[in-house]
Amino acid sequence: MTNKEIKIAFKEYDSLQQLDPSEREVAEAAIEATGLSYAPYSGFNVGAAVRLEDGTIVKGANQENAAYPSGLCAERTAMFYAGANYPDKAMTVLAIAAGQNGVLCGTPATPCGACRQVMAQYQTKGGKPIVTLLIGADKIWRFSKVEDLLPLIFDSI
Repeated sequence: MTNKEIKIAFKEYDSLQQLDPSEREVAEAAIEATGLSYAPYSGFNVGAAVRLEDGTIVKGANQENAAYPSGLCAERTAMFYAGANYPDKAMTVLAIAAGQNGVLCGTPATPCGACRQVMAQYQTKGGKPIVTLLIGADKIWRFSKVEDLLPLIFDSI
């Protein structure tokens, strides 16, 4: 038997102003996208924004449905739109923000497992790391690559 250990690394910022201006732009787009959320059941509004390698920013927002689980998370909404409309452009930054009643959550919301796996797939497809920004009112977490959010990526096929 061998004991193994997985470690992740991320940076924590106190405000958007501490981010690099290009990453701040994506973070602000994710915050704006929370207003595009359709969340009549949970009231939990999530916005996401993806920057592509050519600088294009694509927004997505969570979309709920009465026939749960037919809705879709903001992250996948943004990534699937980008993947379908810009199939040859790698995704370089993904920002995610969440809140209720127009107020950001204090602590950043983290993506679900399905979204993390989709992030991993697009990172592999693009051939470069996807920086992930998780935006909260009190702090921002910056991950340099998807493996820091999903260390044991499914890639067995």
